[in-house]
Amino acid sequence: MKQIQPDLWETEPEFPAPGLSTHAYLWTAPSGNVLFYNTTLEHEIDDMAELGGVAHQYLSHQDEIAPSLATIKQRFGSTLHSSAVEADLVAKTCPPDDTFDERHVALDGFEVIPTPGHTPGSACFLVHSVHGLTYLFTGDSILRDAEGKWFAGYIPDFSDRGALAASLSGLADLTPDVVISSAFAGDSGVTELGEQAWADCVDEALRSLTAD
Repeated sequence: MKQIQPDLWETEPEFPAPGLSTHAYLWTAPSGNVLFYNTTLEHEIDDMAELGGVAHQYLSHQDEIAPSLATIKQRFGSTLHSSAVEADLVAKTCPPDDTFDERHVALDGFEVIPTPGHTPGSACFLVHSVHGLTYLFTGDSILRDAEGKWFAGYIPDFSDRGALAASLSGLADLTPDVVISSAFAGDSGVTELGEQAWADCVDEALRSLTAD
């Protein structure tokens, strides 16, 4: 695993579709490590063990379902969290221990934010690091293309355009320092915003959604 912040680690990329890469991220939270998204790479799961294992795993949407969910749960005794609307899909591979359908504050003060649209159960996660930065994990709801432009994770004939637009509009009021998607095109799914306003990034993605 690659350390990208004092309390955040990134797995090696996987390639679920042409032109797209994915990573999972381990947050070494004060009360136990949290894995966002999923990885199927066994050596990365070994690395997680060296970092203290996994106490909780949060899925951002159904595309992260894989047999490694059971591997991680069995190895670390971790709690698997998924959206309620996609729980039946997750359960075919590994039954979730906890489901969510509303925005709420979870352990160590991080927020679970349902953002339906890309898939019915898509969610984002907002982490306030003790090291001073705020991380926003966006799943596939909003991501960057190979040129660095923000776009909405809309899949024709599957995603709900209206729900996705409403979800993204709801994210615009957040003030993250670092935005971390699951899938991405280009060099990295991690964006340090710096002076760039997050609301402008969301507006760019919304324009891509209405242009499709």
